Amino acid sequence: QVQLVESGGGLVQPGGSLRLSCAASGSIFSIYTMAWYRQAPRTRRELVATITDKSSTMYADSVKGRFTISRDNDKNTVYLQMSSLQPEDTAVYYCNAALPRTSYWGKGTLVTVSS
Repeated sequence: QVQLVESGGGLVQPGGSLRLSCAASGSIFSIYTMAWYRQAPRTRRELVATITDKSSTMYADSVKGRFTISRDNDKNTVYLQMSSLQPEDTAVYYCNAALPRTSYWGKGTLVTVSS
């Protein structure tokens, strides 16, 4: 079992930055592929970024060059640094921990980009 708790969401103006954190507990954090997803109102949850156990990263086209995913295995934490935020980035952001047959979710943190 893995418990995930996201933090760092909030209200930010267009062009601003935020850093989301996801703290994991309950298992060996370093072996999991970690990911951030987001879900805007009336839309499907979409993948934003992933980072493997070997720190290989992947990004959705919509966030490439603006978002950076990273992990600190000593702190059992994964981060999402978001910059140049736009209103279309407004969503609930969810942390995910995955192995081939297992997946865990946090409860999400709301990011609102608005002037």
